[in-house]
Amino acid sequence: MAQESQRFFNENEQDVLEEILLHRRDVRGNHFKKDSISKEDIDRILQAGLSAPSVGFSQPWEFVLIHDQKTKQAVKASFQQENEKAVHEFTDVKKQEYIKLKLEGVTEAPLNMAVFYKPKNEPVLGQTSMPNMGKYSVVCAIQNMWLMARSLNIGMGWVSILDPEQVKKILNAPSENQLIGYLCFGYTNMFYNKPELEIKKWDYKKLQEEVVIQEKYS
Repeated sequence: MAQESQRFFNENEQDVLEEILLHRRDVRGNHFKKDSISKEDIDRILQAGLSAPSVGFSQPWEFVLIHDQKTKQAVKASFQQENEKAVHEFTDVKKQEYIKLKLEGVTEAPLNMAVFYKPKNEPVLGQTSMPNMGKYSVVCAIQNMWLMARSLNIGMGWVSILDPEQVKKILNAPSENQLIGYLCFGYTNMFYNKPELEIKKWDYKKLQEEVVIQEKYS
């Protein structure tokens, strides 16, 4: 069987990918517009997720698309409950900064998406020694969708302050499924030039030399 010719990318294409990577942002509800996302763009985002690498070609993901406002309100209630708990985890100064942050856009975003890991009932190639590789594969799918959304000038926010079991119940998800990401998508009036939490000095951006170790830890 003849092998198809390989796809190589030119310098301009490489530069565009770098720009998309550098300008990916977590978008919050105070910056989402109400405009609906076209089915074509939703499909392109989903196809990006389906193109992600997965351990043993297991493709262990399922995507729940949520437009219904009542469902969003139920998820928002879970966020509010968990957010109230989270506030008390921080010291006084950080607590005041935390309270000021807008950390989700569940009801503001026209599209919500719950992304689940669906385990297999049989051994998975490449997952026998590191069982979490299946979940990491789902994270790769989320990152692919995030980058595709950004290339379409669609904002995405990843909401992690949620009770995953409560979200599963709201969505009537199978018991074996594990929630990996709850995502909010929508057009936005603001893509920050830097990460919002960097701008607000929640933390500083680490330099390459701080996190890259040559050969082994000393």
